Amino acid sequence: MATYAIGDIQGCYQEFRQLIELIGFNATRDKLWLVGDIVNRGPNSLILLRSIITLGDAVITVLGNHDLHLLLVAEGLAKQHSSDTLQAILDAPDRHGLLSWLRHQKLFYADDDYALVHAGLLPCWNISQAGELAREVEVALCGDNFHEFFLHMYGNEPNSWHDDLAGYDRLRVIINAMTRLRVCTLDGRMDFSYKGQLQSIPSGLLPWFEVPNRASESTTVIFGHWSALGLQIRENLIALDTGCLWGGRLTAIRLEDRKVFQVPCAQLAGAALQK
Repeated sequence: MATYAIGDIQGCYQEFRQLIELIGFNATRDKLWLVGDIVNRGPNSLILLRSIITLGDAVITVLGNHDLHLLLVAEGLAKQHSSDTLQAILDAPDRHGLLSWLRHQKLFYADDDYALVHAGLLPCWNISQAGELAREVEVALCGDNFHEFFLHMYGNEPNSWHDDLAGYDRLRVIINAMTRLRVCTLDGRMDFSYKGQLQSIPSGLLPWFEVPNRASESTTVIFGHWSALGLQIRENLIALDTGCLWGGRLTAIRLEDRKVFQVPCAQLAGAALQK
């Protein structure tokens, strides 16, 4: 039995299948941890979503910002962007089941020495607290009033955590941190505008995982979301968004020995073969 964590797939079904074959994944024996952003912008979100669902309990996925965007678009609460590739899911005959499955996925997952989240954790959150906070959002997503929750989900404020936060403000901070966070101030105020490389981060901001005395630093956090960051493997950190969608690679790591597996963007690989 092995556990493989895979970075942002974003509808890149062909690369996902190639990566699964490369690692020799067996759904009766192995586990897949997906960092979220399963869908959108890539060419085959519908077939990818269906394929992942058929793997059943062999897959653990956390929700990314693009996954949540699909849910809001489906509820008529957000407009599609010109770069979105969600229409096939919205038009699918099994749309209801696909969206229901997605809505019931986790926001955060932890097991032994590893934790899985799409974007990041606020520096003041330890792993146990992060799990409890994620469950608050998961209850709202799975509840009968999820449409009402979606009405209040978007927004950049509040941009920091306070234990006395309540209602939709509380849930919004949790979901923003876990699905959108890249950088923040020393005292944990989130900035959502910066998406660039480590060496170009503006003064006064830090990657969330480099804030001193981060409460979750005793656990290895696996995440994606930040394609400009690229593959990062540190003692207590694994970043797996290697920009397959943008012509990079789709990356998997086997947690038992931290061996890395990668496949190139199929579109660019095909173009190279034609030259």
